Amino acid sequence: QVKLVESGGGTVQAGDSLRLSCAASGLTFSRYGMGWFRQAPGKERDCVAAISWSGGNTYYADSVLGRFTISEDNAKNTVYLQMNSMKHEDTAVYYCAARAHWGLSTKEDEYDYWGKGTQVTDSS
Repeated sequence: QVKLVESGGGTVQAGDSLRLSCAASGLTFSRYGMGWFRQAPGKERDCVAAISWSGGNTYYADSVLGRFTISEDNAKNTVYLQMNSMKHEDTAVYYCAARAHWGLSTKEDEYDYWGKGTQVTDSS
């Protein structure tokens, strides 16, 4: 049974940093591309970052480019999202997703497994 479990969400202020983690189990982690999506209240779920299964290719949404970094640790079956210089508009539920493909994708329907999400809230 495949499970993706996100952690690290919380309440932040503008300018803060936060690191999200997504622990995967039940799959061969090194053979999955991974993505981080987020959904703000009243909005669609969008991809903010993605990484290919080799780790050699990454994608960032324009809104987070230069502030967020996606990385992975194959030994721990974990993918991370380091979020720096956070803004009010980063408030959302953040989801981790996995796809059984070598490449990365920004499309929800190209991912095979999803976590339940972790909430990031602006304290202001």
